[in-house]
Amino acid sequence: MQLNDRAGDGRARRVTAERLDHLAPDDPLAICSRRDLQRIHRVMRSLSILQDALSRLSLANPPLRILELGAGDGTLLLRLARTRASRWSGVELTLLDRHDLLSSVGREAYRQLGWNVTVDCADVLQWARSPLVRRYDLCITTLFLHHFDSADLGMVLAGVAARTDAFIACEPRRSPFARMGSRLLGLLGANEVTREDGAKSVAAGFSGSELTQLWSQANRDWWTREYPAWPFTHCFVAARPHVRALVPAPADPDEP
Repeated sequence: MQLNDRAGDGRARRVTAERLDHLAPDDPLAICSRRDLQRIHRVMRSLSILQDALSRLSLANPPLRILELGAGDGTLLLRLARTRASRWSGVELTLLDRHDLLSSVGREAYRQLGWNVTVDCADVLQWARSPLVRRYDLCITTLFLHHFDSADLGMVLAGVAARTDAFIACEPRRSPFARMGSRLLGLLGANEVTREDGAKSVAAGFSGSELTQLWSQANRDWWTREYPAWPFTHCFVAARPHVRALVPAPADPDEP
């Protein structure tokens, strides 16, 4: 199911600092908030939305080198890995985040799938400005790009485009429905940090073709799609034309 509110709620993006970003990784509030995010991903249908985005990319070959930006504890990518491990074997996965939040249980789970996982502790803006030393077949990010204003976001997207052949971003959708949903996070048992950050995330989210416009400023030769995904997500997918299969992706119901 797709939402058709292409224009969002008519409000400009408003990026403000979120509390979780300024808590120590071992702070009890931070630990609880990361658990909240796992539940929120399920409510948002993040795994299904990622799978749909992958079908839209129509990659000709399985990706062998995957990067996740703002990976957090790596649990969402692990859920995706479990659905893809039989077709994507021997994947080298890099989780980029300011902190190493991947548990020993998570590392073992990736190992059992035959995926080699590395955690790269770095600030993404420094990463985007750094010399190009490694390339990836696919880069994925969820609930991360909305943390950046347009100037910094342009830098992050340029860093991604220089290092990968395909990109998927799943972000909060800036819409009245998503704003209402953010006010109901307490019903999921979310703590004060998650409730506060949820509202900020929607205000900093995306609508229309905002990500496409930023991406296209420097990457005009890429194939791109930007679309809403029910109930609260805004998606952007991009790929270099040569890595896509000749078989067309499923029809996009949001396209004329």
